[in-house]
Amino acid sequence: MSAPTIIERFKTGLWYENPGLVQLLGLCPLLAVTSTFINGLGLGIATLSVLIVSNGLVSATRRWIRSEIRIPIYVLIIASLVTCTELIFKAWFPALDRSLGIFIPLIVTNCAIVARAEIFASRNPIGSSIVDGIVMGTGFALLLMAIGAFRELVAMGWLLAVLPPGAFFTLALAIAAKNSIDKRREERRANTVPQRAKHLNQQDP
Repeated sequence: MSAPTIIERFKTGLWYENPGLVQLLGLCPLLAVTSTFINGLGLGIATLSVLIVSNGLVSATRRWIRSEIRIPIYVLIIASLVTCTELIFKAWFPALDRSLGIFIPLIVTNCAIVARAEIFASRNPIGSSIVDGIVMGTGFALLLMAIGAFRELVAMGWLLAVLPPGAFFTLALAIAAKNSIDKRREERRANTVPQRAKHLNQQDP
């Protein structure tokens, strides 16, 4: 079986296995800080960078990590990277750091990052693990930005959009829209297969 191409992997991270939209991981920051596009962008970039580097480090050290202590080691690696990210935000983006507040340090507890370390990075080479971090992190970051932009626009006429209930409502709409699109695709495929079979039968002598 051939390995998936980079385009197929991006499709997986952005759509089919999006950490926030499909796996429903990392919902705490996703719902809490996406009141604006900038907040979503800031936290998305922070999460993306931590996910890429943590995947690479976990993959590079997987042969020397004993299975009994692997989760604490993963958390230690992620916590170190989050601390570096937080210091960078404080030094170069102080306004954004104040806006995101506690949710930058809470990247340590983001289930999406720990899950990718356990499910993928601990079992695959460094290159593939870094690519996995890029595609999964990009999918999560784009979802943060999309929800932030949507809530910010809707809030101009409906203030509830930037409040906590608005976050749940927006995420529910996003999940419903994705499920509806997937259902239509499946129906089209189901209708296409019989039509092709019928066409082939008509061509047979």
